[in-house]
Amino acid sequence: MNRIDRLYALVEELRAAGLRGRTARQLAGHFEVSLRTIERDLSALGQAGVPLATKAGRGGGYTLDRSMSLPPLNFTPREAAAVAVALSRSEHVLFKEDARRALQKIVAAMPERALAEARSTAEKVRLLVHPVPDPDAEVAETIWRAVRDNNVLRIRYIDVGGVETEREVEPQHVVVGPNGSYLTAWCHLRRDDRVFRMDRISRAERAPSLPRPPRAVPELLVDGHETKLPASALHPEDLLPYTDIGLSRVAETVGVTRRSGG
Repeated sequence: MNRIDRLYALVEELRAAGLRGRTARQLAGHFEVSLRTIERDLSALGQAGVPLATKAGRGGGYTLDRSMSLPPLNFTPREAAAVAVALSRSEHVLFKEDARRALQKIVAAMPERALAEARSTAEKVRLLVHPVPDPDAEVAETIWRAVRDNNVLRIRYIDVGGVETEREVEPQHVVVGPNGSYLTAWCHLRRDDRVFRMDRISRAERAPSLPRPPRAVPELLVDGHETKLPASALHPEDLLPYTDIGLSRVAETVGVTRRSGG
């Protein structure tokens, strides 16, 4: 983890800790760095205007000003268990740590009795484990940043036949599926929309090329599956009761021209 990412994660860790806070030693152990490094990071956050507070004495440590913390969210035990089950279903390398921190925030905001009931409910649930190949973490992060920032990528890709090629692509979406994760992109080499399995991308770096002007990108079938749009879950007011969140309704018109990488 680079320093910028660690500084951001430090704020999130203190936010999740709430009034309990964290000692510098606890933070150093959590991020697997030296105590001196954590103290420098905390000093940098303070100088940048992050409202840190310190508690003296036994059990003291660092806390984040309450104005930067979530108010009580009043999750019911069933709601908290549902969120825990949903987050546990995603072990993707890109979102694993973010999912853990999100759950920490929920746990920190719950009363002890409600939390105990939520844990009891979650213990009655089991998830089927379907092992899938994970992409390289550094490659996956580079891909994600390019998707987010609309950058062209230069990738080294090994297709299903074992043929390795280098190409420039314009990333569109990261697709997380039951059989692995994929990158959809416009491929400069093939002059077409393509789907690339992320675990077959052995190298990825930003290219200096500029992407083409924005264009409408159709929803697609990947590995024979329809796609869902998680962004829809962030706009619950737009959803009808009992609808499948974000399910693509145009599956019969997509995936025909979208080809696997190669």
